[in-house]
Amino acid sequence: MIVDDHEVVRRGIAEVVERTEGMTVVAEAGSVADGVRRAALVHPQILLVDLQLPDGTGIDLLKRTRETLPDARAIVLTSFDDDDALAEALEAGAAAYLLKSVRGAEITDVIRAVASGRTLLDERTVTRRRAGHDDPTENLTPSELKVLDLIGEGLSNREIAERLGVAEKTVKNHITSLLSKMGLQRRTQVAAWVSARKHSGWRAETNH
Repeated sequence: MIVDDHEVVRRGIAEVVERTEGMTVVAEAGSVADGVRRAALVHPQILLVDLQLPDGTGIDLLKRTRETLPDARAIVLTSFDDDDALAEALEAGAAAYLLKSVRGAEITDVIRAVASGRTLLDERTVTRRRAGHDDPTENLTPSELKVLDLIGEGLSNREIAERLGVAEKTVKNHITSLLSKMGLQRRTQVAAWVSARKHSGWRAETNH
């Protein structure tokens, strides 16, 4: 069963699976709610779920189907190469974590492996990835580093602009850029990240 809110992506994966001997797509869904409802009806052997859905995440879906489908195995398919999401997928019981950049043949290979009982990610893999993860601030410009640190101090965009002597729009542009470079989505995540690092003695200006 494939759960993805993008119909083109969903249909593309379904065609690849359907062309593979021994595999059948029993249902498709575009949201957590629809996925939970359809899964209860068809009892899929494998759940292939997108991480980002309109009414939640693929992790939410896995948690909600765990009791009703104890034997179903899950594969998370996503655009986000994110260690926290990987760890969360593992905790929710996913047996594999695939990026959408994979080729069709790789998807069916993973489906076959997971269906045979294999798990393609484990806690040691997550730990190794985190330990070797590059500093997410290493590509930030000096101005972006200053903005990063001031967000951590709890300043608003307007206050940051006044502190740095630039336009508020410039600050917003810096934030958009640093979010992209750090792999984050929201300003609040930046503040939380800086706070966590500062508790371990890190500071943006002195780290570079």
